[in-house]
Amino acid sequence: MNKQPQDRKTVFATPWFQVLAAPAPGGGQPHYVIQGPDFVVVVAVTPQHQLLLVRQFRVAAAGVTLELPAGHVDPGETPEEAARRELLEETGYEAPTFKLLGALSPSVARFTNRMWCFFAANARPAVASETQREAGVDLILYERGVRALIEEKEFYSAPSCAALLLATLREELKL
Repeated sequence: MNKQPQDRKTVFATPWFQVLAAPAPGGGQPHYVIQGPDFVVVVAVTPQHQLLLVRQFRVAAAGVTLELPAGHVDPGETPEEAARRELLEETGYEAPTFKLLGALSPSVARFTNRMWCFFAANARPAVASETQREAGVDLILYERGVRALIEEKEFYSAPSCAALLLATLREELKL
């Protein structure tokens, strides 16, 4: 996360995020920004060229979504460590290498955190993992390709779409 200016004040806090008031240039009503932890999104592909996706119920969307594995960067953890952990927790898979595709802002107008996008090739089921898979998260081995995935009704998470686009532009995936 970027270092925040000192003139911002917390006006609301939860365990997941804080709402900060930032003075408006020239006075007037403050601007409100949301400060939360950085998070990762992982584009993982098996040796058989299957994309690892997760299907889960999302409260904010009030429905089931189809997404790439993702999650928060915990305190003291690097983004790559978080990407490895999230892939394992959500899918039961691991990969030998994780390539950083880019770090993006989820919304430069509202959020202070960063979204770290990784590509993980040759993802395979973990051999001897003590990590339990996340409850309520179903693994989907997707074989229809990037173009078809973009058309899937349940695949509309902006972070997942952005990471998929980066992987395609960096030539890790083909359309």
